[in-house]
Amino acid sequence: MRKKIVAGNWKMNTTLQEGIALASDLKNALAGKKVNCDVVVCTPFISVAAVAEAVKGSIIGVGAEDCSAQDKGAFTGEVSASMIASTGAKYVILGHSERRQYHGENNALLIQKLQQALANGLTPIFCVGEIKEERESNTFKSVIEGQMAALYTLSAENFGKCVIAYEPVWAIGTGLTATSAQAEEVHAFIRASIAEKYNKTVADNTSILYGGSCKGSNAPELFAQPDIDGGLIGGAALKADTFMPIIEAWK
Repeated sequence: MRKKIVAGNWKMNTTLQEGIALASDLKNALAGKKVNCDVVVCTPFISVAAVAEAVKGSIIGVGAEDCSAQDKGAFTGEVSASMIASTGAKYVILGHSERRQYHGENNALLIQKLQQALANGLTPIFCVGEIKEERESNTFKSVIEGQMAALYTLSAENFGKCVIAYEPVWAIGTGLTATSAQAEEVHAFIRASIAEKYNKTVADNTSILYGGSCKGSNAPELFAQPDIDGGLIGGAALKADTFMPIIEAWK
């Protein structure tokens, strides 16, 4: 049975102190509540260790927003997967559209990052998605297949340790959201692609999250779709009172 997951991506927001406060607010908001999904927060590197400590004893899982393709060494400014794992974090976002756009990340690099994450026991949340022009030209499925090719270098066993996040780039931070039907179409396409590459069992066990202006008001409709297993949440994850309604959308 695949997991339902609501994961926050704080991006380049929150100081160390603000991050600890946000994590504490979320921990308090969740205390004593019955929650029907896994809850994850992915924080800037400076906050990972402190947030992991702040949420101890709660259901909240912690992750980083990226990791190095290298194991260790003279790579100034980089943070390795082993460093992330040493904080108690369990997740890492890889292939986010902002990393692809602003840092030129491609499949060759992402394959290395996937290998590093998995070798250090981290669960990759691997992002795929199309830009507005690719959606309008109806080439988005081939674009997503091309991005999935990095994951498809993994064995079925290692692929099964990954989470996928579909993020239509045109809906990130724009206020635009894919309709539930548009999102479900792509999620179903991704699942069918996984079944073709591996098998139906692997596909059925893969959690595929939706990312792209998901909020409390549209989460119930999105999460009601058969192939949508949760969300990778940006802006709405920066306050406990806007993140909680998304978590609570899982009835």
